[in-house]
Amino acid sequence: MDKNDIIIKATNLFKIYNLGIEEVYALNNVSLSVKKGEFVAIMGASGSGKSTLMHILGCLDRPTTGTILLDGVDTSLMKKDELAEIRNKKIGFIFQMFNLLARVSALANAELPLLYNGTAKEERHKKALVALEKVGLAERINHHPSEMSGGQQQRVAIARALITNPPIIMADEPTGNLDSKSGKEIMDILKALNKAGHTIVMVTHDRTVADNAERIIIMKDGVINEEINKGRTNI
Repeated sequence: MDKNDIIIKATNLFKIYNLGIEEVYALNNVSLSVKKGEFVAIMGASGSGKSTLMHILGCLDRPTTGTILLDGVDTSLMKKDELAEIRNKKIGFIFQMFNLLARVSALANAELPLLYNGTAKEERHKKALVALEKVGLAERINHHPSEMSGGQQQRVAIARALITNPPIIMADEPTGNLDSKSGKEIMDILKALNKAGHTIVMVTHDRTVADNAERIIIMKDGVINEEINKGRTNI
């Protein structure tokens, strides 16, 4: 693998929680690389460390020890405001619970990342409209989350993730709250985004969902237990 092709490189990640006198290793010496334009699924049972790993790769949390290079930049020792800035520029997030603001429209929800970085109102509206059109919600821009199905709410969340045109999209159980039809539609959108050049890192407990990725990383007890890459299995 060419070093210039690597967009995420994690080395010797530990995440340790102190529970009284007991130390719990949520991550135990995890190392991995993700190439630009790759679609990677991280699988595992509850408590396996998969969501902890994604949160650390996405700069939502810090490792106890270890390093993360994000597009060549070491994020390990960054301050909170620096992490927030790199998240805003480099990563779009999609969550199982959608994390939409209930009292505002789809358009306003999609605009949020641009509101935080100071983009002018007219430009925010324009980019949000384009993002919502990409996910098939051009006719629902003024609807509130309560007026939408779960699948439509997740599309708004994807539009919000796309609004800054980030090179990386991180999706934590993106189909977890959806019926199978809506889940397939969301996966089709993610595959189309990947085909358009976005690197996608997705956490899921569902092997059927994971099979949409070109590489599957299986976590168990805080370590990478298995890796499946284009039909080849490496343990």
